[in-house]
Amino acid sequence: MTALEQKNEVRVLELSLHGERVGYLAGFQNGRNVLTFADSFSHNPNRPTFSLITHPAFPGVDKGLSAPWVKHQRLHPTLSNLLPEGALRELIAQHKKIHIDDEFHLFSYLGQDLPGALVASPLEPDRVPDSALNSHGKAKAVEFKAEDGDNRFSLAGVQIKFSMKEKDGRYNLTKGGALGDWIIKTPSTKHKNVPLNEFTAMSLAEMVGVDIPEIRLVELNKLDNLPQINLPDEHYAFAIKRFDRSADERIHMEDFAQVLVKYPHEKYNSANYQQLGRIIYGYSGDGLADAQQFARRLLVNILLANGDAHLKNWTLLYPDKKTPRLSPAYDIVTTSVYIDDEVKFALNLGKTKEWYNVSLHHFELWATKSGIPWRAIKPHLDDVMEKARASWPQALRDLPMDEEHKAKLRAHWISLHEDFKIHA
Repeated sequence: MTALEQKNEVRVLELSLHGERVGYLAGFQNGRNVLTFADSFSHNPNRPTFSLITHPAFPGVDKGLSAPWVKHQRLHPTLSNLLPEGALRELIAQHKKIHIDDEFHLFSYLGQDLPGALVASPLEPDRVPDSALNSHGKAKAVEFKAEDGDNRFSLAGVQIKFSMKEKDGRYNLTKGGALGDWIIKTPSTKHKNVPLNEFTAMSLAEMVGVDIPEIRLVELNKLDNLPQINLPDEHYAFAIKRFDRSADERIHMEDFAQVLVKYPHEKYNSANYQQLGRIIYGYSGDGLADAQQFARRLLVNILLANGDAHLKNWTLLYPDKKTPRLSPAYDIVTTSVYIDDEVKFALNLGKTKEWYNVSLHHFELWATKSGIPWRAIKPHLDDVMEKARASWPQALRDLPMDEEHKAKLRAHWISLHEDFKIHA
């Protein structure tokens, strides 16, 4: 085989959603990645929703589906955001002996258990349509197989976490195509007692009307088949039920980095909470209810000193395969106890990021800019404050957060604007 022939070789994945073909992802030898939509998908007005930007009601959708989505080295953000970041990505890349930025090979390896319902499967060369190849001049599809191995799941995010199946109180990494039903976050080697922090913050959030999945603290000795990773001398992992799985069924979802076509490294600086509010209110199957829930969570993130509610920590769920709804909350952590002098949340809200400056006025400005009636939002914020002031001081005493972290959270509460102050 000549060097030119090898250069023009291409590996192709077929992408499917709920058993329907979405299109083809072609990975060229020169690092070019091309997503081409199948005619049967793009011309079907009743197609399942691959991303909000492919929904029939989304502006410019026909134009967006008519041309290939082309990127170099990285995948298009809609697909790139399905891959893990940080330590889990490094673990998989090292295990498979591939470059950490070789997203096509990472995607092909993890394609049978991605977040949501998308499935990526290697396609035999004789089944590859010309439309998936002709964007690159003369190219030849070549055969490749999905590799077997452990840890073939993908969970977006930086933290080490595992998709596991629970049976009789024990948790196992899934094998043989089985889908995990719990996300297990092991203790951090960098920060102290993160599982206890997240369990406490999520529990407090639920007390004031935030919709969360089932959560648990799991003893580390009940986790089986973990890969060789460094763990600190702590006793518990944090477990959260996967809301994109129901029994062995996949439920599609996408985070707001995917919705807004941003890469993970843009998750803090490429949008604001007004943009998210407009999308939720305008496109959700129950826009008002989801906007009210969104407002509750915005306030709770401030009350709990969570500075990490970036684009990837807000998600749309497609329970009927087509219509977006705001997913349950996840990744609510009191981050300020780990970051000295942290006083800001992740994105702008009503022209501010400052926890200690934000007031009801900023929420009213947020609602106005988002096109959401303020009269429909304020009662939900009032309800959060009433419940938090009544229940949180006592609840915090009984929850398992580290005592030093509890003290910092109490100090945070009394430093907030008068509208949101909590006396502990």
